[in-house]
Amino acid sequence: MGDKAESEVLMDTSWRVVGSTQDRLRAWWCSCCTLKKRLPILGWLPRYSLGWLQMDLIAGMTVGLTAVPQVLAYAEVAGLPVQYGLYSAFMGCFIYCIFGTSKDVTLGPTAIMSLLCASYIDGDPVYAVLLTFLSGVIQLSMAILQLGFLLDFISFPVIKGFTCAAAITIGFGQVKNILGLQHIPQQFFLQVYYTFHNICQTRVGDLVLGGVSLVLLVLLKLMKEDLRPNEADAPICVRVSRGIVWFFGTARNALVVIAASCVAYACDVSGYEVFTVTGKTSQGLPPFSAPPFTETTWNGTVIPFDEITQDLGSGLVVIPLIGLLESIAIAKAFGSQNDYRIDANQELFAIGLTNIMGSFVSAYPVTGSFGRTAVNSQTGVCTPAGGVVTGVIVLLSLAYLMPLFYYIPKAALAAVIICAVAPMVDCSVIIKLWRVKSKCRRDVRPQTGVALL
Repeated sequence: MGDKAESEVLMDTSWRVVGSTQDRLRAWWCSCCTLKKRLPILGWLPRYSLGWLQMDLIAGMTVGLTAVPQVLAYAEVAGLPVQYGLYSAFMGCFIYCIFGTSKDVTLGPTAIMSLLCASYIDGDPVYAVLLTFLSGVIQLSMAILQLGFLLDFISFPVIKGFTCAAAITIGFGQVKNILGLQHIPQQFFLQVYYTFHNICQTRVGDLVLGGVSLVLLVLLKLMKEDLRPNEADAPICVRVSRGIVWFFGTARNALVVIAASCVAYACDVSGYEVFTVTGKTSQGLPPFSAPPFTETTWNGTVIPFDEITQDLGSGLVVIPLIGLLESIAIAKAFGSQNDYRIDANQELFAIGLTNIMGSFVSAYPVTGSFGRTAVNSQTGVCTPAGGVVTGVIVLLSLAYLMPLFYYIPKAALAAVIICAVAPMVDCSVIIKLWRVKSKCRRDVRPQTGVALL
């Protein structure tokens, strides 16, 4: 009886050990899955290959050549000095590589976000940086509370109406730079009135350069769109020619800005002030410091934190929500196109952390860029590591190229912005909604209402 009891005790102990081991293994596996979910880089980094590295390098460099001139132009839309566009363009590249769930998305300044910021910060960098920090805190809080599902309640017609109106506002806002006009108000209707009222003050140099830049950008884009893929048996000269056309079409923004800057520099050294140029910019990398929570004006008056937040007002709600909506919509679109799924709450976390850390390097609020994400996808990016290459290019531009940005003509940057926002004016949606059943025509009303607002 004693031996039997002892054997039962041993068997019971062994089963407890096995059960305890299984529980530990299950807990370890769950913790690994949770860690991979919170750090998506752990999902693809162990499988990283030399082939992926090659494609990511090409995509990252291509997006970098697209991003630098674009973000300089978007800083103008936000009413900030052009270097703030570059300050805002690199932090998201590194953070999204670790925390993002889409291989295609590129975070940075966008036309819509720049326009919205301009209406709340009034050209004040302190307000812009603090708005970035507070937007990041709100976005990160939404991620922690798992509130990503709320964005599904914003209807498609409302989104289209907003983007269409924003594109028209941004595009027309650059007409003054194409014409070389000065002292034009920011409000849209006043902008329209004074642009036509002062049209007789047009600078011929700016008008010619802006027009030529627009034509070149459109032609290069059409050349790229009409480019056929290489056949397997195509001669080497044909492949090289198509590669050159593809490069010129993809890097068209950078090429046009560089060419325009060379023309402006040549005129300047010859003693002719033909063009309105960007002017002096701050050189070097931004200092890494905490965002300012107060502001001291030129006469020594200190604006406290609570007064700044009151001035920002509804921007503390609008900026974070539009940033999330724009970025997640882009991520879902390209995830569906390239057959992978994204985690909305993890995207919230990545964008929120990007804005919080961006405020430490004087960035203004950022979100996903549709244009640069499209370039990233079309060039065959394999992982978010392509963003690291883009971030390095932006940092190199800040470190070594800032003195050259003095000669960038505002007309050339305006042409880049107009070509970037023109595809956002999509009137075909209204026609499509009108042609369907009568009860669905109600969708046209919110789209039109939001556009007019």
